[in-house]
Amino acid sequence: MWLLGTPTPVTVAFRVVEHPSAKASSAFGRVDEDGTVYVQTPDGERVVGSWLAGSPEEGLAYFGRKYEDLAAEVAILEKRVAADPSRAATSAARLRGELATAAAVGDLPALDARLAVITELAAARQGEVAEQKAAARADAVAVKEALIVEAETLAESADWRHADEQMREVVERWKAFARLDRKTDDALWTRLAAARSSVQRRRRVHFVEVEEKRKSAQARKSELVAEAEKLAESTSWGPTSARFRDLMTEWKAAGGAPKGAEAELWGRFRAAQDAFFAARSASRSERDTSFKVALEAREALVTEAEVLDPSSDAVGARKRLRDIQRRWDALPPAPRDSSSTLDRRLTAVEERIRAVEQAKFRPDPSDNPLVVRLNESIAKLERRIDRAEKAGDAELLKETQTALEAQRGWLAQAIRGA
Repeated sequence: MWLLGTPTPVTVAFRVVEHPSAKASSAFGRVDEDGTVYVQTPDGERVVGSWLAGSPEEGLAYFGRKYEDLAAEVAILEKRVAADPSRAATSAARLRGELATAAAVGDLPALDARLAVITELAAARQGEVAEQKAAARADAVAVKEALIVEAETLAESADWRHADEQMREVVERWKAFARLDRKTDDALWTRLAAARSSVQRRRRVHFVEVEEKRKSAQARKSELVAEAEKLAESTSWGPTSARFRDLMTEWKAAGGAPKGAEAELWGRFRAAQDAFFAARSASRSERDTSFKVALEAREALVTEAEVLDPSSDAVGARKRLRDIQRRWDALPPAPRDSSSTLDRRLTAVEERIRAVEQAKFRPDPSDNPLVVRLNESIAKLERRIDRAEKAGDAELLKETQTALEAQRGWLAQAIRGA
């Protein structure tokens, strides 16, 4: 057998079985007596090889199958031209170039004609593909330019937080589109990146401002904590309670400190506040206990006074009342409301005794100038006590109660002396 393109004969080592293509090949070629194989072309016969391995029919069949292989390639290209016109055109050009020297026997001009059609179809299809790509590119450019306009609008938004979220979505939509040519895509991306950088820059500025505010809040809250911790040991219950209320208002107005510092400062502030109010509650509880004991003692004295009968022994009733009043004056303070009621009951006993004494022509002590002045002074002290309780001023309250007890003692003595 002669290989394509070489004049040197090669003898095959096997016998080829006769193939049906031998008859078809005989119309387009021949094998001469010395084994040279020819193929018919428009320009005449052309040598395609040599056959020495069997009969001329077998040689034609062999080279006919080579033709069939070429025809199969052409058929494949005919099917692929629509899907991949560029590759089909390249392969068609290659095959057309190989037909002139192809070691095959068959209707080579027909194959060449089919390849020419494939070349024309591929060219037409390439034009269509180019138009489609151009249209798709134009659409992609339009979409990406629209995204850039959206991004540049977001870059001017006053709501940077919303703009940041929307910008992320714009970038993700951008990435979903295929890249254009490098120059165009890079130019468009530069605009988009500039808009995104603007939003991110404003975002960074915002967080820098937030951090500065938090540090300022931390400094202010540290001052409030220091003051609260000093006030925790105060026993001026009214003024200090009011100051703690103001501190809480100032704490809220100071804003939020950095997360870790906020928790630590709040813990210290709350601890100081709790310590003060716990001490105030304990003091009030102790005072309430003292008030309860004093109130019970005063109740007992009033009960003892109310059984006195001056109608049978006015002098003895007056003497026993004075003893009751001395014990009354020696008692610790009691709640003003309850104590006032008991005061009135004790005063009623005294008036009852005085009425009996007056019935015996004793002068009325209420006309005594000293008694009048003491009653006026006692009324003023009672009003001061009311104001001190409302203001929560424990020191003023204690001072005024002491003065009131003294004035009442003097009044009792003035009345007795009258």
